Amino acid sequence: MNSGRFVLSQVLDLVHRQTLDRIVKRYELATSVRHFGFRQQFICMVFAQMTSRESLRDITTCLNARSETLYHLGFSEPLAKSTLADANENRDWRIWEDLAKSLMRTARPLYAGEDLGLDLDNTIYALDSTTIDLTLSLFPWADFRQTKAGIKMHTQIDLCGPIPTCIHITGARQHDVGWLDSLFFEAGAFYLMDRGYMDFVRLGLIAKAGAFFVTRAKTNLQFTRHYSKMVDRLTGLRSDHVGKPTLEKSRRAFPMLLRRVKYVDLKTGKEFVFLSNNLEIPALTVAMLYKLRWRIELFFRWIKGHLRIKHYYGTSSNAVKTQIWIAVCTYLMIAILHKQLKLPGTLHRTLQLLSVHPFEKVTLNELLTETDHRTIINSDPNQLNLF
Repeated sequence: MNSGRFVLSQVLDLVHRQTLDRIVKRYELATSVRHFGFRQQFICMVFAQMTSRESLRDITTCLNARSETLYHLGFSEPLAKSTLADANENRDWRIWEDLAKSLMRTARPLYAGEDLGLDLDNTIYALDSTTIDLTLSLFPWADFRQTKAGIKMHTQIDLCGPIPTCIHITGARQHDVGWLDSLFFEAGAFYLMDRGYMDFVRLGLIAKAGAFFVTRAKTNLQFTRHYSKMVDRLTGLRSDHVGKPTLEKSRRAFPMLLRRVKYVDLKTGKEFVFLSNNLEIPALTVAMLYKLRWRIELFFRWIKGHLRIKHYYGTSSNAVKTQIWIAVCTYLMIAILHKQLKLPGTLHRTLQLLSVHPFEKVTLNELLTETDHRTIINSDPNQLNLF
């Protein structure tokens, strides 16, 4: 019999007990349930994310199915649905936000060396948001429209990975561009944004911080050209102009030189107009940078498709944010394991294997790495081969 530890326990080892205890003390909180601490809550919610449990009852039923499993996970008594519900409702969601940020700091260096296919040494970030629809009758605090509720997940990712570096959860009413006011911009880094973030006041803040942006221009942009650069039309480039906004209000908000690059996708024939405050990099690099922004859309698609952030186990704001942040923690733990163990395939493959073997007693390396199972079958080991 394998005397090792459960696969789920090995995954949870990525979160050290001291780290979680330190975060809990930061908020001067203590569990009100003697035998159900913050780590037990985290175990339940990570198990639910990994195995796509449908409800609190589903979570508790599966975990209580074998008492020895609960004991080895650190539970001293059977898990009650109401206990988990109360923990999600009442324990401050910021604990899990801070834990996710700790995992982000672990994950980013592991992916720092990934090649993005560009001759740039700068850190490249992509910014965007995704809206999660909710039922207004169940989530009245998240009112969005007359008959609809929703929350918005504002996200910044490091494109090497991609690993989220900043996430902010708000009501769906908040406009995307307002989030930029609370961000700290890293000098020398590139920030890729769609035209929902097109605001010269905010773009000016990025430029004054010594950072660079690449975004799409709005169709009604008025631009005064100062001079032009040569472009190779065979690559899809149509123009590369340097100038300033025409309107006086826009020029006061962004007094620096602005670059406008027109590019046509040779496959689809669609024209794009990009804006950037970096005047040195090649025009084609500006277009290729914006193309990389699509990776944040893939990140949103991944967590929405493979983790539980569209259906919730509780209806309060605290329970919803708790579930989202623990889902982010789960994503980061899978990303860390994938890179530390040098696993083949995608993160989805890693998650699939973990989801069907949480209570197997096998090492993660043995479970997740590919092995050649082909064996030579010989009915008589003493029989010699003729050929």
